[in-house]
Amino acid sequence: MNWYDNAIIYHIYPLGFCGAPKFNDGIEDVTYRLDKILEWIPHLKEMNVDAVYFGPVFESVEHGYDTIDYKKIDRRLGDNNSFRFICDRLHENGIRIILDGVFNHVGRRFPQFMDVQEKGQSSEFCGWFQNLNFGGSSPYGDPFWYEGWNGHYNLVKLNLRNPGVCDHIIDAIDYWIESFDIDGIRFDAADCIDFDFFKRIRSFCKGRKPDFWLVGEIIHGDYNRWANPEMLDSVTNYECYKGLWSSHNDKNYFEIDYSINRQSGANGGIYRNINLYNFVDNHDVNRLASTLHNNAHLPLVYTLMYTMPGIPSIYYGSEYGVEGRKENNTDDNLRPCLHLNDLSEHGNKSLYNHIVKLGRIYRAYPALRTGNYERIMITNQQLLFKKTQGEQTVYVALNLADYEYDLSFQTHMTGLVDVFTAEPLRIENGNANVRMRPYTAMIIVADDIVNTEPEEAEIVKDEDTELVIGGKYRHFKGGEYELLAVARHSETMEELVVYKSLKDGEVWARPKSMFIGKAGDARRFTKIG
Repeated sequence: MNWYDNAIIYHIYPLGFCGAPKFNDGIEDVTYRLDKILEWIPHLKEMNVDAVYFGPVFESVEHGYDTIDYKKIDRRLGDNNSFRFICDRLHENGIRIILDGVFNHVGRRFPQFMDVQEKGQSSEFCGWFQNLNFGGSSPYGDPFWYEGWNGHYNLVKLNLRNPGVCDHIIDAIDYWIESFDIDGIRFDAADCIDFDFFKRIRSFCKGRKPDFWLVGEIIHGDYNRWANPEMLDSVTNYECYKGLWSSHNDKNYFEIDYSINRQSGANGGIYRNINLYNFVDNHDVNRLASTLHNNAHLPLVYTLMYTMPGIPSIYYGSEYGVEGRKENNTDDNLRPCLHLNDLSEHGNKSLYNHIVKLGRIYRAYPALRTGNYERIMITNQQLLFKKTQGEQTVYVALNLADYEYDLSFQTHMTGLVDVFTAEPLRIENGNANVRMRPYTAMIIVADDIVNTEPEEAEIVKDEDTELVIGGKYRHFKGGEYELLAVARHSETMEELVVYKSLKDGEVWARPKSMFIGKAGDARRFTKIG
């Protein structure tokens, strides 16, 4: 399993985040606006963020998706040396870097396009651009015609079947990996990109870094066409994006339940082999807090996104309930300049605290991250499902209604607790019962390690939970073991306990959270010497 299968992603649109000028005049001195991300590192760590996905950072004409130079940081953000420093500091704090790969189109100031403007048919780069011909003129008055992306002629579409174009982009990616040690690429407009190009990109990137993450922006279509062993690792889950908020607005959990089961259900989900990139808003769509009819549903939507199959992501500022809508045919309101002090003082602190706790819960229970999904109960306004992985079962319950709801379900466990509140459920004859308050989300587990063992797992409460290297431990089923080490998973950063059977010498490893936790009412492992 790779690091990205367990990741929490934080998405930043850098030009907006930094309050950069709307246009790059090519004259302004380099301004180190993106250095402000360094102040946000403690904030990212508090949310258990594993990677920052930076929207476009390379030199462009306006919004970043009209690239001028794939090897140069936009002067409105900084320079290559300052960005290298940023990447180093993020890596030192255990945070990986994903860059936006805008390879479908470039800006009109892209040097090879300007060469065509200057030299006409004698330019060696005429074949670099899609359907470029000299049989007419462009809307900008060029003595030739070319294809613009979606009819936008300030976005000149590249010909990705041209070997020179592919070599140019591969060379740029090689530079990003070499200079900034990036960990992944998000491919803009991936549905418009040639499949053979993706295959070549995958071969190159995985050859350089086997755990390099490749994720594509796909809005419609069969995700398996792009996310497969020959091309991308993941795609944007637009199918569930809409259902996440509209199921709350319409008070209809059947909508999102249908999509999740279609994708990842126990009975043949069509994307069960793909860890999709989940989101509730981004730089192209209205902010969640401006989309929901009732902002009391904000914590429920985020709980669902974190616990459904896939990789959760947060769009900068939305953790504090920042609002923003497309207006007057512009996305500027979706991409504001934000300051952390203002957010922490004036933002939705309750929502932020909820998301912080979601991050801790997500990190503590492997079943939430990569476990199998099974819906147990559903009504229009209530949903209960479980995630299972190995011995671990986690229940997720949601009540979007404005009234209390008596939840009851069968369970094989003898003790359960809601991790959000640390309140136990009543269990009688294998039936769990709890009264859910209005607008409530619950994550229900057998062993509440989040509240009983906060953050520093090294803190011990008594002799039974103290981990001693070389100590002897008895499993609740009777086996005896010697504890060899407490290690950290190189990809997920999860703590693992390594221990050896005193009977046959076999060496095992399991998450520390499970080792020190309980199986029902009994401790899973008890120290005996």
